[in-house]
Amino acid sequence: QAADLSKPIDKRIYKGTQPTCHDFNHLTATAESVSLLVGFSAGQVQLIDPIKKETSKLFNEERLIDKSRVTCVKWVPGSESLFLVAHSSGNMYLYNVEHTCGTTAPHYQLLKQGESFAVHTCKSKSTRNPLLKWTVGEGALNEFAFSPDGKFLACVSQDGFLRVFNFDSVELHGTMKSYFGGLLCVCWSPDGKYIVTGGEDDLVTVWSFVDCRVIARGHGHKSWVSVVAFDPYTTSVEESDPMEFSGSDEDFQDLHFGRDRANSTQSRLSKRNSTDSRPVSVTYRFGSVGQDTQLCLWDLTEDILFPHQPLSRARTHTNVMNATSPPAGSGGANPGSNGNSITTPGNSVPPPLPRSNSLPHSAVSNAGSKSSVMDGAIASGVSKFATLSLHDRKERHHEKDHKRNHSMGHISSKSSDKLNLVTKTKTDPAKTLGTPLCPRMEDVPLLEPLICKKIAHERLTVLIFLEDCIVTACQEGFICTWARPGKVGLLSSQNQANSPSGTVV
Repeated sequence: QAADLSKPIDKRIYKGTQPTCHDFNHLTATAESVSLLVGFSAGQVQLIDPIKKETSKLFNEERLIDKSRVTCVKWVPGSESLFLVAHSSGNMYLYNVEHTCGTTAPHYQLLKQGESFAVHTCKSKSTRNPLLKWTVGEGALNEFAFSPDGKFLACVSQDGFLRVFNFDSVELHGTMKSYFGGLLCVCWSPDGKYIVTGGEDDLVTVWSFVDCRVIARGHGHKSWVSVVAFDPYTTSVEESDPMEFSGSDEDFQDLHFGRDRANSTQSRLSKRNSTDSRPVSVTYRFGSVGQDTQLCLWDLTEDILFPHQPLSRARTHTNVMNATSPPAGSGGANPGSNGNSITTPGNSVPPPLPRSNSLPHSAVSNAGSKSSVMDGAIASGVSKFATLSLHDRKERHHEKDHKRNHSMGHISSKSSDKLNLVTKTKTDPAKTLGTPLCPRMEDVPLLEPLICKKIAHERLTVLIFLEDCIVTACQEGFICTWARPGKVGLLSSQNQANSPSGTVV
């Protein structure tokens, strides 16, 4: 039943500071009680129970731990008491609700250090908050997200980097660099295999957790992307073989802090070639909203996830490259796919492309493979055609315009000095472009949105996928509920009965 929006369960007004983020503890939530964390612009974090109307605790009350804005707060998955807080200072802190914060500024001792990150423990006679201090990247830490199994942590920063950590062992798993500008949002696919980011390059970027590489970019927004989220109710993954899991976790035993993990079927995927256990049918649906007031919906399909060598394209490229073409009849287009999407059904599958859809010279690193140069050339060609619809000319023209507007010359002539001044990034963006950290636009498939629609008058800040609807919110203060197909009557009747002012589309 929809809530009566005219009579909120709880209402609080703050003066001198503003709530910036929040998170419910779904593990401990009941009909009578729920633990809600709220982060504030001045750096504090409050624990409240809006059902019981109780205020439990205030953390970092004197701002001795961090004085900067709280950008993201989340309960640690599977824990009733641990939560993680990120600040615009670029630091993250691990808290325990059972412990108090000290009356003096905390002193830290280095626990682990790596490339662009450091983790410190809090030195004190008695256990106090914070338990850990993470320093990640340069500039503000804009958002983080835990993997579905709770073992890995993805962080996006103003320096434009995605960094993925093993949370318990504090190990860096992999990194990615934005095309330019900062990364503002991040989310995991429901199965933990892919991470999607969005940011100031107006793009959504899909990163493979297993292969640690960019597999696609999506261009549909006209301004910064503020939220990305997977739709778990539309995402469809049918496994042909059970996935192979790696049960070896070299975790620091002293870092669990009494953390109880929820029983989960997820485990860290082994780093084998993902084509060995290729699913029969794969479609990931995710959405994004941005400061351009637009909602975009995207499909990540197997022609992007598993690019294969189509016969007609292969012959075209082998003529150019003077290489040997594969045997006739070794592949073909899937008649059930949309447009010119490229898949090869049946058992006669040609050799898979190298895992990096890059230019021919980068494929030479695949030692011992005589066809690696040819595969690299074909991969480059496939990436340009993999997402083209029947309107080839229009799409190619659109992609060309996009690449021109986002070329390094365009960036350096207009905004590189400003970007460097704001983020103080030590890494030269020009040096990362064209590398596995940040492939060029033509090196990876460019996704086109299924839907790209203006749905607000002000910048969009919220996107949530629920079973029967999609919820969005904007800076003008409107929360909109968008019914899924077939659910319009149900939602409208609920809102008419309970909330005359509710917005239903």
